[in-house]
Amino acid sequence: MKTPDPQQESKRIGTGMIAAGFVLALVLMTTFFDGFLNNARNPNSNPESIINATGATEVVLQSNRQGQYVITGLVNNIEAEFILDTGATDVVIPAGLAEATGLEYGYQSQAITANGLIPIYSTMIDELKLGDITLYNVRASINPAMHESMVLLGMSALRQIEFVQQGTQLTLRHLTK
Repeated sequence: MKTPDPQQESKRIGTGMIAAGFVLALVLMTTFFDGFLNNARNPNSNPESIINATGATEVVLQSNRQGQYVITGLVNNIEAEFILDTGATDVVIPAGLAEATGLEYGYQSQAITANGLIPIYSTMIDELKLGDITLYNVRASINPAMHESMVLLGMSALRQIEFVQQGTQLTLRHLTK
């Protein structure tokens, strides 16, 4: 019976530890850079709110690298990412998120988008939250052609909020009545 060589055993253990360390380093780097890229895409994933001197609730947003304002909020208590779109008449929600939030499909109409003419369905959002700003009974459209989870925050919501842009910041201000 051959006895194991202690040097060979040490080399094998050392090689295994180097491989495990390499895998651990890759996992940590992937996690770090994924968080970095997510923050670059949505620097407002945890928006803070303040009450100003007039009693209005304010949420200050930072633009992302593309100059867009993306914010994490809630649609009927379900988390969603919003991109502010002053060119959209309504809030526009992808079908998957509409189903998750319990939105009802209303009348069908058509909209002209960058992808051409598409069917959309009217709906009403009971509660939409951006930080501590809460909007109720917001008109919206369900777009079955949207494959992303991003919600277009259109004028049906934005007209209820005062917003001011300065440089790369956008301040949303809502006076509760």
